[in-house]
Amino acid sequence: MVRPQFSQLDEAGRLRHFLTTEGLCRETLTDILDTAESFAAVGKRAVKKVPLLRGKTVVNLFFEPSTRTLTTFELAAKRLSADVMNINLRRSATVKGESLLDTLRTLEAMHCDMFVVRHASSGAAHFIARNVAPHISVMNGGDGRHAHPSQALIDVFTLRRHKPDFSKLRVAIVGDIAHSRVARSQINTLLTLGVREVRIVAPRTLLPPVPEALGAKVCLSLEEGLRDVDAVMMLRIQHERIQGPLLPSIHEYFQCYGLTEKKLAVARPDAIVMHPGPLNRGVEIDSEVADGPRSVILQQVSHGIAIRMAVMSMILGRRNGVEEPG
Repeated sequence: MVRPQFSQLDEAGRLRHFLTTEGLCRETLTDILDTAESFAAVGKRAVKKVPLLRGKTVVNLFFEPSTRTLTTFELAAKRLSADVMNINLRRSATVKGESLLDTLRTLEAMHCDMFVVRHASSGAAHFIARNVAPHISVMNGGDGRHAHPSQALIDVFTLRRHKPDFSKLRVAIVGDIAHSRVARSQINTLLTLGVREVRIVAPRTLLPPVPEALGAKVCLSLEEGLRDVDAVMMLRIQHERIQGPLLPSIHEYFQCYGLTEKKLAVARPDAIVMHPGPLNRGVEIDSEVADGPRSVILQQVSHGIAIRMAVMSMILGRRNGVEEPG
């Protein structure tokens, strides 16, 4: 796991970059969640825009394929009235041999204000943040196995709307913990915000070498992991990051760790089911659960725009001398 030492805050203690939830205090994370509440209703308006980032330019640098994440970052920036550029890196000069730093310098010369970075290498967003011009901020849209901070806050925002008292909650995160950047960010965020207990549930082959270091309770049995929990966060198997056979078969994995209504019965009666997506039906979750009354998966998608609007506005909006709407 990459743990780069790099401050995300400016001299006044405000967000300059958003690279990971590690190192951010409870007050900062709560401020982001509270700010997102003020943006949650923007999408329901006839005119889905606020002028906070008018005149700012946000560049989406996605070195990994993405649909949901890229779309929500783009919509978030546009709803804040920023100009947006999506760089097709399969056609960019980096494919022709230009270095990443040369690409950054070219974009800096276009007077951009923020780079949203998604990359297969852990630590890529930190590398870019260290090397950009002082006036440019970086948001991490997911880097390798390291972090996906905005997705973690989307999940926590959704959880808070249903169960606001974190001090009483037990949360189970089930699936491919070893290869999931979402899991790492989720665990850190939940613990920082004071969740009573976080459990990670997976076979040993899908756990990191020292799972206890994540700060969560380790459960090898799904029944043990789900018993009396208030929320279940399912994760997909990260096939693209797995080298070698770690599972006997997908069928056997679903039999042991796939979430069904029958297995969910040991959780609390009002437990909610979450998934950061994309979900694989019949692998980690049954359709009856994914589409059932306890599922809040589609709410997570909707909340993605509000959370990313909140972080962008906190970083760039205050440079414009304006504050988020109350």
